[in-house]
Amino acid sequence: MDVLEKVQNWEIGTSPEVFRDIAWQDVNVVIYERDIDNLKEEIELMLPMSIEIRCTGTIEEIMTEFRSAISELNCVHISDDIEHLLNQFRSASGADSFRLLFETVTSNMCRRFHSDMNDLRMLCTYAGPGTLWLKDDNINRDALNQRGEDVNIVKNETEIQQLKTGAAVILKGAMYAKDGTKAAVHKSPPVEETGEKRLMLRIDVNENLFI
Repeated sequence: MDVLEKVQNWEIGTSPEVFRDIAWQDVNVVIYERDIDNLKEEIELMLPMSIEIRCTGTIEEIMTEFRSAISELNCVHISDDIEHLLNQFRSASGADSFRLLFETVTSNMCRRFHSDMNDLRMLCTYAGPGTLWLKDDNINRDALNQRGEDVNIVKNETEIQQLKTGAAVILKGAMYAKDGTKAAVHKSPPVEETGEKRLMLRIDVNENLFI
C-alpha cells in the first residue's frame, strides 16, 4: 500500500467528509467548520450549569448513558449532534469503542502547547473560545519534546491558529500507529483571565489512551 502524503499538516472543510483526510500521513489536524445555530437554545440552557458527563463504550452504549444523564434537560438536538459526531469519528478512525467527556469548563485546562498521548481525538467547543493549534512549520519540536515554555515552542505567535466555536476537529496523538506521522500540537484557550466559560466535547478512541 502506497504511503499517502500531503504538503500541509491540516485540512479544513465545511462537510464531514473532510474527516477522511486524517488518513493522509502528513495531516494531523482535520477541521469540520459548521453552523450550530440550531443548538443555540440548548447550549444556553446548559452553559450556566456545572456539567461533567463521562461515557465509555460503543456509540450505542455511550448515547444510552448520555441521554439518560441529560434526560431532565430534554436537549434532544445536542444529543443527536453528539451521536452524529461519534459516527463520523468512527468512520474516520475505524474504531468501535470510545471515551466521551462532555463538560463545562472555566479553567485553563491545558496551559502549554502539547501533543496528546493517544491515537486520535475529536474535540468540539459548543460555547466559548475554541482550541488553539499550530501548523507544523510554526513548531520548534526540540522545545516541545523538552516540555519547554510556549515562547520557545511557538516560532511565531501571530501564526497561532484557533478553532471556530462549533467546529469539530480530529487530532492525531503521539501514539498514532503510522510511521512518519507527527502528533498535532494544541492547547486550551485561556479563560480564567477573561471569566469566559466553555461547553466542550471530547471523544477519544478507547485504545492507546493515556490521560
